[in-house]
Amino acid sequence: MTARALMIQGTSSNAGKSLLVTALCRWLARRGVRVAPFKPQNMALNSAVTADGGEIGRAQAVQARACGLPPGTDMNPVLLKPNTDTGAQVIIQGRAVGNMDALDYQSYKRQAREAVLASWRRLAAAHEVVVVEGAGSPAEVNLRRNDIANMGFAEAVDCPVILVADIDRGGVFAHIVGTLSLLSPGERARVRGFVINRFRGDPALLQPGLDWLEQHTGRPVLGVLPWLQDLHLEAEDALPREPAPAAGPAPLRVVVPALPRMSNHTDFDPLRLHPRVALHFAGPGRPPPPADLLILPGSKSVRADLAWLRAQGWEPALRRHLRYGGRVVGICGGFQMLGRAIHDPAGVEGPPGRSEGLGLLEMETTLHRDKILRNVAGRLAAGGAPVTGYEIHAGVTAGPALERPALHLDHGPDGAVSEDGLILGTYVHGLFHAPAALTALLEWAGLAGAEPVDCEALQEASLERLADAVERYLDTGRLLAVLAERQPAA
Repeated sequence: MTARALMIQGTSSNAGKSLLVTALCRWLARRGVRVAPFKPQNMALNSAVTADGGEIGRAQAVQARACGLPPGTDMNPVLLKPNTDTGAQVIIQGRAVGNMDALDYQSYKRQAREAVLASWRRLAAAHEVVVVEGAGSPAEVNLRRNDIANMGFAEAVDCPVILVADIDRGGVFAHIVGTLSLLSPGERARVRGFVINRFRGDPALLQPGLDWLEQHTGRPVLGVLPWLQDLHLEAEDALPREPAPAAGPAPLRVVVPALPRMSNHTDFDPLRLHPRVALHFAGPGRPPPPADLLILPGSKSVRADLAWLRAQGWEPALRRHLRYGGRVVGICGGFQMLGRAIHDPAGVEGPPGRSEGLGLLEMETTLHRDKILRNVAGRLAAGGAPVTGYEIHAGVTAGPALERPALHLDHGPDGAVSEDGLILGTYVHGLFHAPAALTALLEWAGLAGAEPVDCEALQEASLERLADAVERYLDTGRLLAVLAERQPAA
């Protein structure tokens, strides 16, 4: 048996592709359909460790959850993790194959295509429906040659397409009509209809435009999704909007430098959602603001991002913060920065070399080509609160600081705590997601009586809201008809 397929493409990045795929996955799963997500090629620095020990985009892990499935590497066979403005680490079926600049990757696409189609065949053979997510826009004519992310994939597997557009940006009708005009006749024929996303206002005012669009293009508008506020889903890549300042008692001030190659900023979702935490991502050009807790996040280019931190004045700010009793957490790359030195003899993340660390923990890190990828569980060393999370790193760290571990995991100790107890470093992403660990860490940082935030429950409720929105706002009869059209094959 080969699964039926439906591909969601967008008129631009952030049009709502990931959201619509996630919504359709949960809606179909609620109907008892064996459904799986698939994104042939993703470019993102937020990644997840799969059940089979590989690495995929974080959005596909969320979509897998929407389907009731463990995430697998076939759900996102090509992941590009940018490490410079023109280059990225290329991950094929969960494993890094090396760093490539944009032109080299264009030449490599033929091999990447074979991996994409092999993953597609396995996924399609095991499910009734596969909901496919495109990348960027299919109208990027400069990337059409050897395309595996949008119409190139749809044509390879004979897959119908729905185009989603973001009305909140303005110009939604121009986005849709312009995108169609840049497609070839065969590609246009694949587009079965449109979904308009993030609508705010009176639907009656929009209806004349919808009528014109259907008449002009000969294709139906399959629905208009409203702006769904307060959805708690992990972001594919872009930093989330910062919440409004917390009301009530003075909140705990948490500041995270917005590193140029920051990875897995979803680590901070529990802090962003906590009613008594004021979380701020500090960008370039301004001095680090006052904080109770400073967190150095993960990074895809640790040495380059450490140099950026120094250029932005963070090193003296960190030392001043610690002198006044402030707390510091380093996660993954941020943990490596806290040590004496970072060695990259093989050029894993850039030119080979050595960088002086911040010198706040007695340890050094050496980067290796083989990544450590694993899901983990254990407890905080102080207090024993349970922790779950995952590791994605190329560094191996050693030194006396590790004799005071931050966590005791099932496979052994992890991280370090400074002698004065003001600094905590760990390789574990997701450190704050377990409610008891979040409470314990906030209390350590100075927030007495911190209540827990259950991100898992919030995400599950958001998935249900998305499925409800499909039922309420989309033409589900037409969606099912599109799915019933044909049996695609690679």
